[in-house]
Amino acid sequence: MELAILWVWSGIKERAKPGRKSVQEQQPAAQLANMSTTNMNRGKIVFYEDRNFQGRSYECSSDCSDMSSYLSRCHSCRVESGCWMLYNHNNYMGNQYFMRRGEYPDYMQHFGMSDCIKSCRMIAMHRGNYRMRIYERENFGGQMHEMMNDCDNIMDHYRMSKCQSCNVMEGHWLMYEQPHFRGRMMYMRPGEYSNFSMGMGMGAMGGMSGMRFMSMRRIMDSWY
Repeated sequence: MELAILWVWSGIKERAKPGRKSVQEQQPAAQLANMSTTNMNRGKIVFYEDRNFQGRSYECSSDCSDMSSYLSRCHSCRVESGCWMLYNHNNYMGNQYFMRRGEYPDYMQHFGMSDCIKSCRMIAMHRGNYRMRIYERENFGGQMHEMMNDCDNIMDHYRMSKCQSCNVMEGHWLMYEQPHFRGRMMYMRPGEYSNFSMGMGMGAMGGMSGMRFMSMRRIMDSWY
């Protein structure tokens, strides 16, 4: 004769058969999964005034538009979790630099930079599909190709001489000025970018006028 255990939860009775988890037993697992996802979307980066993690430090766990409020200069950093974009001007402007978990005792030499970091932005983890349309000319003109994977050279793959606008539909991407993921880069999150000089608030300050890209890479969840 089959035994049945009677559970009472919020005034609702549920009969749990042997081998089947009750509502209370299922709930902790769901909570743990949600907590795990939340923790993965959190990031932490520590900036130091001097090389080799010396001098005053500033710990950051969210976007910061002006680091000068905390440090007069920055020459090294540790990325303890998450992925980050760093900028050499305030308000997420200027040249961009991508960093993931690791130590950077002299990031200026590592990236060939001449200016200290002035602002930073945390990149939220994306799990799911990646999809982006790239266009040969500004304002979504010229040839168009839809991408779902990395591309190390749009000339070789699509016979496109340049990419000057795009529409990011799913996922987070890095765009590179040169083939094979080299040269100056730009972080792209979902949205329409009719041109790259103003699309991310660059303007003349960033020296990105007429910017064009030749390779693209997805920011994968395995990088976190």
